[in-house]
Amino acid sequence: MEEYLVIPKRLARMRQVLEKRQPDLRVFLERVVNYHNVSAILRTADAVGILHVHYFHEGQLPINDAISCGAHRWLILHRETDVKEALLKLKHQGFQLVATGLFPETIDFRQVDYTRPTVIIVGHELEGISATVRELADFTVKIPMYGMVQSLNVSVATGVVLYEAERQRREKGLYQKCHLSEEEIAAILEEWAYERVIKDKARGRMRS
Repeated sequence: MEEYLVIPKRLARMRQVLEKRQPDLRVFLERVVNYHNVSAILRTADAVGILHVHYFHEGQLPINDAISCGAHRWLILHRETDVKEALLKLKHQGFQLVATGLFPETIDFRQVDYTRPTVIIVGHELEGISATVRELADFTVKIPMYGMVQSLNVSVATGVVLYEAERQRREKGLYQKCHLSEEEIAAILEEWAYERVIKDKARGRMRS
């Protein structure tokens, strides 16, 4: 695709973002049901350079565009229908699975090396991760707390872990090199700067 439907400055910004994306750092949402939480997590994921987000959710992923600021439009969302199958596939691809939770085996979230290919898994707001995730996880991590309340909102907790991953990766120089091939960048730009523009214009016409 040589012709795009966005101005050159916008196209350059898209390419710049893609050149910082970390395709081997991913988030997996297991039954996160509150749209505030989902939207905030997606916004943070975009901010730290994540490209792929996996989710297990009954029905459509609940997203509030005002909260996410449209961040989901710049992520590749993967709907998973079987948690175990999806996580095993990621493990076979070389990802370490890092889940959040409070269990005897839980370690400080800063003890994990996030410069390795990593999937950060967060669970349901009240129930947390499932037994399946706990069994498959290479690490379960916690964020130290010193107050009366011993838990953080799931979107806040995810943001804390993601920015530790960002810190480690930035210090190792992983944001200074592109991790996507030119073919991958071209395919994504075709979606962002061509196909999506046509779809958005079509929806605009339908509403008018």
